[in-house]
Amino acid sequence: MDANDGFRELDRQECLRLLAKVPVGRIVYTRHALPAVLPVNFALDHDCAVLVRTSAASDLVRAVDGAVVAFEADQVDATTHSGWSVVVTGAACLITDPAEHERLLRTGPRSWVPAPQEIFVRIDPELVTGRELAAGRTLYGVPLAF
Repeated sequence: MDANDGFRELDRQECLRLLAKVPVGRIVYTRHALPAVLPVNFALDHDCAVLVRTSAASDLVRAVDGAVVAFEADQVDATTHSGWSVVVTGAACLITDPAEHERLLRTGPRSWVPAPQEIFVRIDPELVTGRELAAGRTLYGVPLAF
């Protein structure tokens, strides 16, 4: 990124702070050797891992267990041309430990579409990147007329 392109790189802590403020993101994974993107509600765990609660019978569960995935969340204001985007990349795993599953039932994300048998997917935040769009500027700092 050019220092004057209207974007500001976010450090890891800023990214995690912003992620904690939004309820929905997108998990990016591979399905049948092709990229797939699925919007999901989520929460951050105490160690900043991304947690997703979903049906144990879902295609997502079969596709992501043990795979490296990306998770993206953002917040954009189209009126002011401002916002941010954060991407977490890391290994996804299913929570199979009964004690951990019970803890997450109490503290983890609530499913927006409850299923009879639910499982938690954990994405370890190995790489966390983000950027913020500065309102009112275009490429190289040229003022934007609203």
